[in-house]
Amino acid sequence: MKMKYLKYILFFSILCSFGGNVHGQINTDQVMRVGQNSLYLEDYVLSIQYFNQVIAAKPYLAQPYFYRAIAKISLEDYIGAEDDASTAISYNRFITGAYEVRGVARQNQGKLKEAVEDYDRALEQLPESRGLLLNKALALEELKDYKRSEATYDELFRYHPRYDNGLVGRARLYLAMGDTAKASADIDRALDLNKNNVNAYVMRADIAINSAKDYARARNDMDEAIKLQPHFSGYFVNRAFLRYQLDDYFGAMADFDYAIQLDPSSVPALFNRGLLRAEVNDNNKAIDDFTRVLALDPDNYKAMYNRALLSKEIADYSGSNADLDKVIAEFPSFSGAYFVRCENYRLMGERAKAERDYNKAMALSKQAVPADEGADVDADAGGSQQGKEETQEQVAARFTSLLTVDNNATVKEEYATEGIKGRVQDRNLAIEVEPMFTLSYYVTTTEIKEVPYYIKEVDDLNATRALRFLLMTTNREPQLSDEDAIGKHFSSIEYYNGYLETHRPRAIDYFGRAMDYYTLHNYASAMADLDRAIALAPDFTLAYMLRANARMKNAEMDRLSRDTKREGILPEMAGQTSKMVAAEVMADLDKVIELSPRMAIAYYNKGNMLLQSGDYTSALSAYSVAIDIKPDFGEAYYNRGYIYLKLGNKEAGVADLSKAGELGIVPSYNLLKRFTR
Repeated sequence: MKMKYLKYILFFSILCSFGGNVHGQINTDQVMRVGQNSLYLEDYVLSIQYFNQVIAAKPYLAQPYFYRAIAKISLEDYIGAEDDASTAISYNRFITGAYEVRGVARQNQGKLKEAVEDYDRALEQLPESRGLLLNKALALEELKDYKRSEATYDELFRYHPRYDNGLVGRARLYLAMGDTAKASADIDRALDLNKNNVNAYVMRADIAINSAKDYARARNDMDEAIKLQPHFSGYFVNRAFLRYQLDDYFGAMADFDYAIQLDPSSVPALFNRGLLRAEVNDNNKAIDDFTRVLALDPDNYKAMYNRALLSKEIADYSGSNADLDKVIAEFPSFSGAYFVRCENYRLMGERAKAERDYNKAMALSKQAVPADEGADVDADAGGSQQGKEETQEQVAARFTSLLTVDNNATVKEEYATEGIKGRVQDRNLAIEVEPMFTLSYYVTTTEIKEVPYYIKEVDDLNATRALRFLLMTTNREPQLSDEDAIGKHFSSIEYYNGYLETHRPRAIDYFGRAMDYYTLHNYASAMADLDRAIALAPDFTLAYMLRANARMKNAEMDRLSRDTKREGILPEMAGQTSKMVAAEVMADLDKVIELSPRMAIAYYNKGNMLLQSGDYTSALSAYSVAIDIKPDFGEAYYNRGYIYLKLGNKEAGVADLSKAGELGIVPSYNLLKRFTR
């Protein structure tokens, strides 16, 4: 506990050295320098907080917006980076770097023409910049303006003839133009200059596969790529594909296993391992893999079809038909699915249905599959045959063929900071909403959030010194493991017991004892004391707030206890109990809002309850009110963004997550990356 207090004092001392915590009084030059240092050290989220302070104090300065844009682009928040770069340019149109940052942000959003315009503007001041020239060439290639792209590469190599990443970029252009010989020459030249250019190995492997089916050479190049980037699961998926083509089944299986170990949500790795397991008749494990694929991607009809085939093999005919029904609904012209379902019906003794499917399958087997139907089969593998009709055999083969990861050899725009430190968007975090806020004597502090949120009612109560400890608000309660601290709360309860026996009861005394009970996880006793406090003081806002949290915690403890003991109660009774608790919690929160209509946290907590109950529309409204009251409420932006994404409103969701990240909610960047890549 002492270390936490020391950290708090140090942070306060730093703020004082900046000139205080009042926006207009901080030493903006010094805060800016600290922010730049954090940016240099790749502590992007922390640097944003410092730039926020400068912007709050002097919103007319261009520099903090520019540096914040760099931090955001490093976190792959391209919308937020574009907005900040545009603001920087509006205040100072001579910041060349702002055009470059905005160009990269726009290019990553698919705004290619605007990105090229930004690069041209920056190149007016920095005509020899290799990063700007490379980015412009890549954008022009994506626009299919191959002539201008090639001319830009010529300009790039006039200034930088030994630039290996530029050679890889031009090789990609030549491949898009269909000139494999020139592409191969550029890749070989790039590797002569830099043996560690991973993209060159991956691209050369692709050429070996597609032009000559030279799987052995391609595997050797993938070996080199894996040596350089041993933690990218996609490389192992593609090497496994090559090993399979070379009849190295054990090597392929080992690569799929390791790819899944690196990325448990890799659909290609799980799907391919399922196919390989099916080949060696390990049917149950193969079914498990396809089931995991469908949990990640419920509309993956290739996995669905293969699971149906395996379910038939283990005599689960009804399970097989359940999958085949969905496949047939999506691909009504695919005869193979009807043949399998026909056989299932025959084995189940349903002859009429079997004959119907057999006749349908025979009629379809002589027809081609329409282009718009067949193209969907391989959408996740990048190998669709869009615009072409296919035979039934071709479609069946693609339903049961291995997948590869097709985005390995991308040439990234040159602005992202190298290294992994600070790239919080790359951390494999579980997607979950920010939890409810509660009253607490302890808070979890971080570099991003040292001071708990201010609530007037809490501040007023602390000013009376009526409680034995300092009251705070948090949504990240630390685990209380300090024996001395625990002992203090037991002693505090004894104090209240003696005081209440000898004095006239007051609401604040019951509330104080309730806080101790709550801290020690005795939620039932806390609720009882809060009932007494509210009976004595019906307008005690914080008592209602704490009782709402205590009710939630008590219900959760009851549920865990039932699960542990496996005694259980009837499911319908559990549901009724849960609804009753939710109604009581909601009533308490509504009372808090009635007594303190400007308490943003109360609306936020209500939003969480509504979200939990599935009432997304009302939850959005509650979070919006919280944000209106407290415009820097990062957790509310995050949860509202989460709901928008869940409802399919990507634009609003991404905007909210960008704002939440700017306000220090670190998981925002991981969720942003998942929905913007």
